[in-house]
Amino acid sequence: MTSRLERLPLSKWQVKARVLIGTATFFDAFDALTIAQVLPVLVTAWGINGAQVGLLISVGYLGQLVGALFFSWIAERYGRIPAMVASIITFAIVSILCSFAWNFESLLIFRTIQGLGLGGQVPIAAVYISEMTKAHGRGKFVLVYELIFSVGVVAAGTVGLWIVPNLGWHYMFIIGAAPILMVYAIRTWLPESPRWLASKGRHQRADKSMSLIESKVEKATGQPLPEPAQSLIVPVQDKKTTWAELFRHPYLRRTLVVWIMWFAAYLVYYGIGTWLPTLYKTVFNLPLEESLRYGLISNAIGFVGAAVCAFTIDYVGRRKWFAFALTGTAVFLGILTLTGAKTPADVLIYGSGAYFFAAAVAIGLYLYTPELYPTRIRALGVGTATAWLRLASMAGPVIVGTLITFGLASVFAIFGVVALIAAAVVAIFALETKERVLEQLSP
Repeated sequence: MTSRLERLPLSKWQVKARVLIGTATFFDAFDALTIAQVLPVLVTAWGINGAQVGLLISVGYLGQLVGALFFSWIAERYGRIPAMVASIITFAIVSILCSFAWNFESLLIFRTIQGLGLGGQVPIAAVYISEMTKAHGRGKFVLVYELIFSVGVVAAGTVGLWIVPNLGWHYMFIIGAAPILMVYAIRTWLPESPRWLASKGRHQRADKSMSLIESKVEKATGQPLPEPAQSLIVPVQDKKTTWAELFRHPYLRRTLVVWIMWFAAYLVYYGIGTWLPTLYKTVFNLPLEESLRYGLISNAIGFVGAAVCAFTIDYVGRRKWFAFALTGTAVFLGILTLTGAKTPADVLIYGSGAYFFAAAVAIGLYLYTPELYPTRIRALGVGTATAWLRLASMAGPVIVGTLITFGLASVFAIFGVVALIAAAVVAIFALETKERVLEQLSP
């Protein structure tokens, strides 16, 4: 399968597949960040205190942690497509339930359940896209797809800026249910990953899936495909899928490094991102629309950081980019710590600078993590790594909510130290994967 996949030229078919899955990812991001847009209203309407705000943000990530682990198991056992479809159905249906929440407790329960689907869709989609992409240009191809997540984050802020004040917070969750309309297209139009099928010994189905892809690419390009390179014919490893392999040589070091990266990047990305509109309103007493606008500016700058990463990572390399970006995150957070974060302008400028670099690492990890593991445990590797994303996403809002009484500077100081430690770990221990075939990276 490797040699046949690696010979495929980029065509409209791959782009269409990327767009189809990317649309679901867009709404995953939209739903994940919707809570940041509705909280400034609910704080007043339901009389929610700071600790409850942190809990409401964090509990969604608890659901996502469980969902990431559960759906990664589904993806390894039953396939990438079934896992994606099941996760989309879950978060879309429960998004409707969230719109009917009547108090803090009901929304808390619904967001936890919704998190199961939100936590499963994005990592499994990243695995699928990676397995369908050849080594040359993989960074740009995968990350341009992943940019749709950042677009969803910005869209949540943009739509929320108008929807929440004019129509009400309920409509944000109703919009988030839209991907339920895409399930049929994903289920019927996208073939299962040939790499996954081959790793499970289902060679006839793998050949059928691969032949279907080849015919679609040939039709899209109007040119016959080149012969597979004999040097890339890699024998399929007949090994059982097991969690324990993540902690054995040569994957133990990769696992530990990437876990630290996920935790550090998302501690900043979600810890600051989901709290910013509420901080502007509660700490600096800005009007609701201005608070949402400031949050949107930071989200937009984060998107720029993610885009810069997507278009340069194949040239710079994974390790250098991540070490640089994590250091940049720490520098801007250090500035906020030293200045005391005394004005909303300071938080907007320097917080957005940290968000720029954190967003670059956050998106890049969806490319990097699938590259570190063999097909037989790729979904498990990505799923467990994104579990640290969820732990960080739970810890971040709680840290903000708990330490806010000591001043914003203390919050930014903790985040900055974590980012700096991660930068050092990456610079010393991370594996470079640029332009390398997946099967050659992971025996």
